[in-house]
Amino acid sequence: MLLNVSERGPDHPTPADALPVVLLHGLFGRARNLGFVQRKLATTRRTLAMDLRNHGNSPHGPMSYPAMAQDVLDTMAHNHACPAIVLGHSMGGKTAMMLALTHPSAVRALIVVDIAPAQGGFDRLDLPENLDKIQFPAHLDLHGTNDLLRPFIANDAVRQLMAQNIRQGDNPGWAIGLPEILAAMPDIMGWPQLAPGLRYDGPTLFIRGENSPYISPKNYPVMQALFPNHRLESIHGAGHWVHADAPRRFTELVEEFLADIP
Repeated sequence: MLLNVSERGPDHPTPADALPVVLLHGLFGRARNLGFVQRKLATTRRTLAMDLRNHGNSPHGPMSYPAMAQDVLDTMAHNHACPAIVLGHSMGGKTAMMLALTHPSAVRALIVVDIAPAQGGFDRLDLPENLDKIQFPAHLDLHGTNDLLRPFIANDAVRQLMAQNIRQGDNPGWAIGLPEILAAMPDIMGWPQLAPGLRYDGPTLFIRGENSPYISPKNYPVMQALFPNHRLESIHGAGHWVHADAPRRFTELVEEFLADIP
């Protein structure tokens, strides 16, 4: 499956050996959610932010991490972006890890944002099961979208995240593959059984939010086994949405890591 791509790059030509950067958003997000870091990196590098399947403007279909990793690989190849440095947040981080483990030659370096290769994540997105049964009016604007979602989603941040996934104007509705996403939630929250001995030896950076529970000491052994050439950085005061809570420090860590990639 070829994914929708938002590409940015510098105004001047980049060196022929400059590696592109692929950016992968989290659950119920879309490519533009990583816009701040993409804009910063695009001043010196080619960047490709992708809508993962069932999200943004990408096609819909059954979800699993192997399938999503294959989507990313196919889209990278289609856009002549192999190998690349791959950065993923949350669900996008698990997709990036799966890509690096199964197709290491396509991933020159890996950045995983606030998620571990394990069960966990997404408890702030405790969505009602009947979200896909919402009755939409004949016309909807942003204010009306917020009012429509409020009885279902009390958390303001989560409600705003979900609002971007609703088609507004005349004939409104879900713009994403919501039934496919909800059906895949156990797999999305989990981590698949891997073949024995599988690991990624490339340079890897894990970035966690200090106030987030999704990377903890109990995850360190599997992180070391799968990604032996990794380091872990923690951002003070940040939660799960690290890139939104501390965008400058987050971008600083990413740029420092990229500067060390040959």
